[in-house]
Amino acid sequence: MRRSRCTCLADAMTAFSEAERVYLKSQRLGRLATVDPNGQPQANPVGFYLQDDGTILIGGFAMGRTKKWRNLGGNPKVALVVDDIVSVDPWQVRGVDIRGEAELLTGPHDLAPYLSPEVIRIHPRRIYSWGLEEKV
Repeated sequence: MRRSRCTCLADAMTAFSEAERVYLKSQRLGRLATVDPNGQPQANPVGFYLQDDGTILIGGFAMGRTKKWRNLGGNPKVALVVDDIVSVDPWQVRGVDIRGEAELLTGPHDLAPYLSPEVIRIHPRRIYSWGLEEKV
């Protein structure tokens, strides 16, 4: 896989807790926030894939032609929020907010055959989660 930008080191990553890993593997949709060249935020729903090395891959049907891809080419800072509502009565929400740096990759991958060859790899730097504790 060809890397078009990598400004991060794996040893600077923040690790997910076991509860965060279990939760992220149970979810398929998150919201990815990037920043455009004018400093304006952009958030989009994305499918994501937690990897064994603690990074997160994001693929798409035409990822290399998206605004998020172009945004990340100029500024690798990202936020990915994955959350859901467990119950409305009583109100119970849970989620994970991941801040980090993106790496743009192009080439073959094992995510899904229908996705384009461009993939975003997120290297987590800060992780905040809520509502993941077990109720006894």
